[in-house]
Amino acid sequence: MDGLYRDYGQYLAERFEGKVQKISINAGNSCPNRDGTIGRGGCLYCNNAAFVPGYVEASEPVARQLEKGIAFFARKYPTMRYLAYFQANTSTNTSAERFIRQVEEATRVDGVAGIVVGTRPDCVSDALLDRLAAINGASMPVIMEYGAESSHDATLSLINRGHRWSDTVRAVQATAQRGMDAGLHLIMGLPGEDEAMMMQTIDRVDALPVSSVKLHQLQIIDGTALARLYARQQSGEAIDFPPITVFGLDEYVDLCVRIVRRLRPDIAIDRFVSSSPASMLVAPRWGLKNHEFTALVRARLAKEGAMQGQNRCQMYGKDENRAE
Repeated sequence: MDGLYRDYGQYLAERFEGKVQKISINAGNSCPNRDGTIGRGGCLYCNNAAFVPGYVEASEPVARQLEKGIAFFARKYPTMRYLAYFQANTSTNTSAERFIRQVEEATRVDGVAGIVVGTRPDCVSDALLDRLAAINGASMPVIMEYGAESSHDATLSLINRGHRWSDTVRAVQATAQRGMDAGLHLIMGLPGEDEAMMMQTIDRVDALPVSSVKLHQLQIIDGTALARLYARQQSGEAIDFPPITVFGLDEYVDLCVRIVRRLRPDIAIDRFVSSSPASMLVAPRWGLKNHEFTALVRARLAKEGAMQGQNRCQMYGKDENRAE
């Protein structure tokens, strides 16, 4: 590692022996923000097909999905071990008993070294976390990843997220108290947010027992409510919604550098960008792969002599986790 920031590979190397690779799983569970549990229509920006690999089929058992993924990677990386990544929709949006059976099924697949659970912070009960913590302690590491997106409740309401920042605080703290790692997903550039608000979110993340973050630039994905609003704004129509803008490439590189400077140095950065299929992506269309964008950030950090955490002294006050 070059010392510029703590990347996710370094984090995994400290948690697991040898190389590990995530394999996405669709557990067949829906999103509570679509099925009526907490709402309908889902988040304004979300099209689940944009980030779930095409090989993932909910109709197949968890073990079969893993075996297919392992077979794909094993041809090139025969010594690789794997993390079963419950990614699609809201993986824990089912009974605790059913989800634990799915996790236990994954732990029995040869080559699986850990479990990663992608979910919403308002969709994990204490009882479920207790069961996952038991697996974490007795079988293999369990890592929780929560889609927080923003720390600002006004933004979360605007994008129809269906939860509050206080739900994220509770979920992260409850996860850490049980000895499991917690990661957060954050979207930069959400409508109505300026850089000061985005940095306030980073400060609030800094104040939590978080092990990793995934940063995403706001993307306009075809077939979403946000894409329809964006098209109306682009046509010049006046609508009752904040301006929807997307980052230019250099602009977002600069923002990521400032975030790295501000982020607590022990928090691993999983990635800076989200990539959607070109056929579904409306904007921004940078034409870069994730590793190419990461190289731009690293080059800018090196040029500026910057490193993770050097600006942590710039805080927004003592009560970073106060819900708005």
